[in-house]
Amino acid sequence: MIRGIRWIGLIIATMVGAGYASGREIWEFFGHESSLAISIFTILFIISCHVILTVSYELRTKHYMPLLQMVLGERAAKVYDWCILLYLFTTLFVMISGSGAAVSMFDLPFIVGVMIMVLGLLLIIPRGMDGILSINRILLPVMIITLLSVLLYFIFQQQVPIIYQIKEQSNWVASIPFTSLNVLPLIAVLGAIGKEIKSKKEIYVASIGSGVVLGLISYFYNISLVHVADQLYFYEIPLFAILYGYPIELFLIMAGLLIFAIYTTALTSLFGLIARVEDILKLSKGKLGLLLIGVALPFTFVGFSTLVSYLYPLYGVINLYVLAMLLLFPIIKRAEKFKI
Repeated sequence: MIRGIRWIGLIIATMVGAGYASGREIWEFFGHESSLAISIFTILFIISCHVILTVSYELRTKHYMPLLQMVLGERAAKVYDWCILLYLFTTLFVMISGSGAAVSMFDLPFIVGVMIMVLGLLLIIPRGMDGILSINRILLPVMIITLLSVLLYFIFQQQVPIIYQIKEQSNWVASIPFTSLNVLPLIAVLGAIGKEIKSKKEIYVASIGSGVVLGLISYFYNISLVHVADQLYFYEIPLFAILYGYPIELFLIMAGLLIFAIYTTALTSLFGLIARVEDILKLSKGKLGLLLIGVALPFTFVGFSTLVSYLYPLYGVINLYVLAMLLLFPIIKRAEKFKI
């Protein structure tokens, strides 16, 4: 049970990055008439996590390539291997860019946020997965509880209906690209822990627990953003539209948690990259981290909202095949087992 909760933390840390925690990613995909879409996303996410963790556990993986080959086949795995590397790399510089955008809210230079993020990454990466999990164990529960508390307080104070636009669900199809967007980072990160999973009970706890938590946060976040939809044009980070008019102390707390969300996703993305390429380049984790961050830095100055609005929908479409194969994988394996 405890180990399953440990993996819930890793999954949520992979998902809740700058795009998600800021509200930008949720608003790009959901928005009006999306209650059904978020429900479908929750179900698809649980199934996807369960398949990824089960295959990783059975293969005792230490990086994602064996998992890809099992689910997609040899040829498609080679193509999506490059897609995952590209996704993790772009996520890394989007997160670093997000840290610059976050500190700029305090009238600090963009470059200050970038350098703080780089130093934080280089401090933890040599410790590997233990370093990431120790950070998550301390700060992730605080972030989730605080974010949920702020959203529920906003919903209560502004009298936002909990059951929102229940008869209007035209955006249900958004659940598919939103889930597929998040499939590749899950494969990259969870594919690296197959050898550390001890039992299938951990898999059930991790997949169902993370799906329910993310589904609830996504729903409450979305109905809050819909309520302030006319103000979102003026904010690069939609979360700050929800916080407008609240005490500065709350603003500072949420800005700090947003930076932490950015940090954990940058960390898991960098870890996934290192796990894949360390056997090829034969360098230490610290040196690989320094090399990858150095290559990513020039791309961080494009602009956070621009990167999210263009790259995330694109990856959502590219990953549709991977999502389809993950959902079909249990059926295909069962058919092979019984020779149907």
